Amino acid sequence: MKTLDTESLLQRLIAYPTVSQNSNLELIDFCANYLEDCGATTQLVHDAERRKANLHARFGPEDIAGVALSGHSDVVPVTGQNWSVDPFNARIDDDRIYGRGSADMKGFLAAVMAAVATIPDRQLQQPLHVMFSYDEEIGCIGVRRLIDEMKTWPVLPSRCVIGEPTSMQTAIAHKGKTVARCECHGVAAHSALPHLGVNAIYLALDLIDEIRALQGKLIHSTPANPYSVPYTTLQVGTIEGGLSVNIVPQHCRFDLEIRNLPEDDPGALLEHLNAASAELTEHHQQHFAEVGIDITVINQYPALDTAADHGLVNWIKSLCDNDQHTHLAFGTEGGLFQRDLGIATVVCGPGSMDQGHKPDEFIDRRQLADCKHFLGRLIDDISVN
Repeated sequence: MKTLDTESLLQRLIAYPTVSQNSNLELIDFCANYLEDCGATTQLVHDAERRKANLHARFGPEDIAGVALSGHSDVVPVTGQNWSVDPFNARIDDDRIYGRGSADMKGFLAAVMAAVATIPDRQLQQPLHVMFSYDEEIGCIGVRRLIDEMKTWPVLPSRCVIGEPTSMQTAIAHKGKTVARCECHGVAAHSALPHLGVNAIYLALDLIDEIRALQGKLIHSTPANPYSVPYTTLQVGTIEGGLSVNIVPQHCRFDLEIRNLPEDDPGALLEHLNAASAELTEHHQQHFAEVGIDITVINQYPALDTAADHGLVNWIKSLCDNDQHTHLAFGTEGGLFQRDLGIATVVCGPGSMDQGHKPDEFIDRRQLADCKHFLGRLIDDISVN
């Protein structure tokens, strides 16, 4: 078997343009073949169209709980970004490796693949699961199919490390995310006779005012906590409505994002907004029955919240030689592993999200080396001495 070092593997992975609208199968096939050569048993869990797949690779015994290393294979688009390098042709420049996905998060995938190349020379006491998913960037979509498959396993991993970029800090928590679509239904009329209609854009603005008021309450009522933004956030990200300036608009739609602290229930926030919507439209409905506001959740993933004194947290800190932990501003697939499968989960990976999603994305080469060292120590710990 010909193995590759971490940086060579990262260069190979960056060359696959796995933006979410593209298939990831070429990358997944490469990874599956590589991991099989390292001694893994692999399976693919495809999407409905079989254009994309999650990869699960297992090393070691299968009848006991083990450790999972998980990351996503997709990257965000480069369209409209001003890159000074080819985003899908990795460039090494002094202490950095540039390319789309270098930090978020193919650096971790490469470090995992380099680390497991040592497994054929040792005996694992417990299994090591490697999981690479698709469509994380558009709402943690792909991993849900893998999780459904895992629910049928007789034995699940007991611990999971999500390798999102944390600068090799141990992250124990992050917020959840809910995306909701708000459809505001008015009544069309000639703009010269606005009293014969109901302006759907005005309905949207009234509801947005309520959203901003709710945000203000959360800012001022949330106790102090370790998050960089220490309260649940609500944001209107897109809005569209109306057909012409001389028509009272019949329809307006906007999309709302909620990023909730683990202790805040996004469902309760949506119930509040539904009640506010009913109040905003009640007096219009006396004359126009069709007036209303519909709020529909279109994507959601849960928060991650692992106790700071959990054994997994202490173990990962020891492997990183760092006794600090952190809370993330961005979300990961970790909340799904924790909520749906009951697997203790932390986030720890190379690179920084400060570079993620930007033109000229890069990862520090030292971070890759540190991650490889961390993973080597993890494999040592689950191996027979």
